[in-house]
Amino acid sequence: MGVLLAGCCLQSANAQYPVKIHSHNDYTHTVPFYQAYAQKIYSIEVDMFYRDGQFYVCHDEKDIADGRTFEQLYLQPILSLYKQNNGQAWADEARPLQLLIEIKSDNTSAFMDALTRLFEEHPSVFNPSVNPNAVRVTITGRVPAPDEFARYPEYICFDGDLNQNYTARQLERVALFSVDFQSLSKWNGKGLPVASERVRIAEAVSRAHAAGKPIRFWGAPDGITAWNLFQSMGIDYINTDRVERCADFFSNWHNKTYVIGGDASASATGVTRTDRLDKTTHDFTGFRNDKLQLAERIPLYTPSYRNDGADLPVKNVILLIGDGMGLAQITAADRVNNGLNMLLLKHLGLITTSSRDAFTTDSAGAGSALATGEQNSNRHIAMSDDGKPYPQLTDFFKEAGKDCGVVTLGNVADATPAAFYGHNVERDNAEDLTRELLNGKLSVLAGSGMECFVRRKDGLDLRNELKQRGYRFVTQADEIDADTAKVVCIDEEMAKATDTDNFDLLANATRRSIELLNGRNPKGFFLMVEGAKVDYAGHSNCFPASVVETLGFDRAVAEALKFADRDGKTLVIVTGDHETGGLTLIDGDNQTGRMTACYVTDDHTPIMLPVFSYGPQADKFGGKYYNYDIPRRIKTLPIE
Repeated sequence: MGVLLAGCCLQSANAQYPVKIHSHNDYTHTVPFYQAYAQKIYSIEVDMFYRDGQFYVCHDEKDIADGRTFEQLYLQPILSLYKQNNGQAWADEARPLQLLIEIKSDNTSAFMDALTRLFEEHPSVFNPSVNPNAVRVTITGRVPAPDEFARYPEYICFDGDLNQNYTARQLERVALFSVDFQSLSKWNGKGLPVASERVRIAEAVSRAHAAGKPIRFWGAPDGITAWNLFQSMGIDYINTDRVERCADFFSNWHNKTYVIGGDASASATGVTRTDRLDKTTHDFTGFRNDKLQLAERIPLYTPSYRNDGADLPVKNVILLIGDGMGLAQITAADRVNNGLNMLLLKHLGLITTSSRDAFTTDSAGAGSALATGEQNSNRHIAMSDDGKPYPQLTDFFKEAGKDCGVVTLGNVADATPAAFYGHNVERDNAEDLTRELLNGKLSVLAGSGMECFVRRKDGLDLRNELKQRGYRFVTQADEIDADTAKVVCIDEEMAKATDTDNFDLLANATRRSIELLNGRNPKGFFLMVEGAKVDYAGHSNCFPASVVETLGFDRAVAEALKFADRDGKTLVIVTGDHETGGLTLIDGDNQTGRMTACYVTDDHTPIMLPVFSYGPQADKFGGKYYNYDIPRRIKTLPIE
């Protein structure tokens, strides 16, 4: 009986997907069997007629045709694959494969007798007592009466009827319960079923599970919204005619759903990473999936709104840039966490992000626009197409007698931070860019990237050169404000992903940089803070990382707001340089904060980005405008 239970009662979800994906009407696909097989899905449905000693595959008897036989479309491919893969469906793992054979013929007994004879010819492929990795055979459609189940080999299982009273022995032969969805709900897949229908669906699921069986709905909506709802309701089989798209939706499921306070022990293991990074960041080790599970929601800082929007001179400006952070990333982090600091700001604008030479910008073009007030071409760092350096905000504030700083949760030579101190027509020219640090324009520089200072092809020991020019050179963010000297902090922890081990690293570096700059110069300061790895999460298509990186960046926003409230003369601006990944939010839960999301690309997108502002002159950053207008507007403000 153990083999029978393995064959008919296997309920655990596929290792690859959180549900069993069922290829409904598989024979209608362009390439029957192989399209579903290529996705490594659990179950494949075949409608069959038995006529003149042959099994024909079709939905209606009028469609019976030569060349459309079970043997040609399914049996021979399966036999060939089992031989090729040493007795299992797939070569690389012993993943179960079910054939759900729907009896379309009127004569169930003749059909079953012929099918049994056929499978008996191939016991190593269809009999689990001979081969534990055999194909699971389940009969649906005109299923034999329950009292006839015992007539057939134990490895043949049957589709169940929730309204049928089975004996214990008969129930053992039931592999699943299939239910007509339209008998419970008239939902068409848009929005959600009405509450009363959701109750009926849930009751059907509960009845099947109480019997120890999985459940499948046929005649159900077939799209992302429906698939997501059915998975969240515990429906075991997702019935689909769009097998490739459904498989893609459920693949890497741990990277498409997130909730704070989930069971960390049940979270995915391994690392999610991308090959879409540039020269200075290509060594990023990735997001450790088991370190992205925050235990509780992150508390918010409530601004005092002191001088918010007041027509007063500005002493300090803090510009915070979430690299790759679009409105979808902000919305997701907000709903998961039940709030964000940046969303407490009352002044809101929208920017477009196209670079000079492309509709969709890279970080060099966008970061340079935010740093200079000029539209730059992609890959250019604060420099025109003909090699003319553009003056930067750091130049503007330095000339105004203020100190300047750059903090990034990434490599200091990467495009966005470099755009505030360097100039080049190629963002990958890290040695040329970092050499410009010797001009002393920055009083604080914090991030990762030690190799740019000590392992250079030009032989320059940039670390010692900076020390000779009066900089402290430290390797931990905690040391940034140890005294009032100018500081370069290269902390390789800042190269790592934001996770449960270092969640407040950017906030800590931001707070300490603010304190140092504020203590150094009574005339004020300019500070740019970058949350670099929201972008990495988008390139990696890792939704949990997107949420956690955005929340970590938002903690840095809170530090800026706290200082602005104490100071009363500080303008805080929060925005992004571009969106990464084309993140789309599918659905969520208002109570728990659980959310499901998908990406449409692993690259940047040109969607408009929000701009949040706070403090004196914050009202000057509303409306829709270009990204390069942010520094232009800053330069028109009354500066103390």
